[in-house]
Amino acid sequence: MESILPSSNTDLSAENKEDEEANISKELDAGALFVLKSRGSWLHCGYHLTTTIVAPALLSLPYALSLMGWFAGALCLTISALVTFYSYNLLSLVLEHHEQLGMRQLRFRDMAKDILGPGWGRYLVGPIQFGLCYGAVIACILVGGQSLKYIYLLSNSRPEAMQLYQFVISFGVLTLVLAQIPSFHSLRHINRISLILCLAYSICATAGSVDVGNSANAPRKDYSLNGSGRNRVFGSFNAISIIATSYGNGIIPEIQATIAPPVKGKMFKGLCVCYAVVISTFFSVGISGYWAFGNHAEGTVLLNFLVDGKPLLPTWVLLMTNVFTFLQVSAVSVVNLQVTNEVLERKFVNAKVDQFSVRNVVPRLVYRSLSVVIATTVAAMFPFFGDINALIGAFGCIPLDFVLPTVFYNVVFKPSKYSLLFWGNTIIALTFSALGLLGAISSIRQIVLDSNTYSFFANI
Repeated sequence: MESILPSSNTDLSAENKEDEEANISKELDAGALFVLKSRGSWLHCGYHLTTTIVAPALLSLPYALSLMGWFAGALCLTISALVTFYSYNLLSLVLEHHEQLGMRQLRFRDMAKDILGPGWGRYLVGPIQFGLCYGAVIACILVGGQSLKYIYLLSNSRPEAMQLYQFVISFGVLTLVLAQIPSFHSLRHINRISLILCLAYSICATAGSVDVGNSANAPRKDYSLNGSGRNRVFGSFNAISIIATSYGNGIIPEIQATIAPPVKGKMFKGLCVCYAVVISTFFSVGISGYWAFGNHAEGTVLLNFLVDGKPLLPTWVLLMTNVFTFLQVSAVSVVNLQVTNEVLERKFVNAKVDQFSVRNVVPRLVYRSLSVVIATTVAAMFPFFGDINALIGAFGCIPLDFVLPTVFYNVVFKPSKYSLLFWGNTIIALTFSALGLLGAISSIRQIVLDSNTYSFFANI
């Protein structure tokens, strides 16, 4: 009898668990049920986090440091790392708290709606997140096209044969195929490879910078800030936007939604995996690139490895670095597409029908393909989208990753107004709100200054 009772209890608990999961599934819309499947581990979470944060945007860090100088640049890199790690943990704690109350939140806009009110989720946080992530997809397609062109120029004797927009379209086709992967959780193996790739091209960029900096053909090192006093100020704020965008994520709740319950403590482990990669790549690439090229650092450090069309490093090294970049940015683009997929899935797919039924597969194929086609068209038409993306970063990354986590924590947990925690969170929110506004103004100014050089389908 003793051996039978535990078995019966186990069977009952398993049935209750299945019933509970079935009830939860009935309550979820198609976007949450099909795209944000909660089946992952903390290690999968680490892969997703690393792919969203450690992206080819980190290759712009030497340029950001050149706009600020050694002390201010290194300080900004360090503070951004500390603040984002802290903020992402605050978001995780808020999400865990609501899960323990039986109200698991799966999306950023759900958090804003439940914590601050319905209008915040629908009219502010939701549109900001959608714009940020879709802007990142456009930027990734552009970067992927530029990497393909770079590979083509290094390996082809007739470089004038193809234009940039053709490479952008080619990368868009790859993104179109990858966009059909059904759920965020399905990307876990791709994102594991992505983690290895970002380490690989960061090592190549760092080693390349050190090699060029120590070579006989090394450029003259000048670490003075370019421009007048006003231009230096605006340049510093533009650098802050670049660094904030590099550390930006924007989809922490959606990533935590992929973790199988219970989620307590799992996000922290994932963040530790992610930030081990962040620290090792961001600081090595940023510092080595700025050391090697000083205030001559280009928008991406890879451009500094070519002078007047002549490579400063062996061609095979440049090819390998760009292949790694090309492959990893394809994973980054698909991860950022998950927000678009979730929104469209909720609208056009029926949660009461099987995910892979004809009723759901056909609209999914159409809207996912259409979203990639639109993104590819914008990337091909506006190859100067980097300036626009800096503006999106100022309006998107800073509010979602630096400001709202501290606000959410203070509202939900209500720390004493006399406590260091309350005032620390408040100071972070106010400081980065001001920096975000100034960064947006600086980005708009840069767009105006560069507007004379803009042309549709430019071959740059």
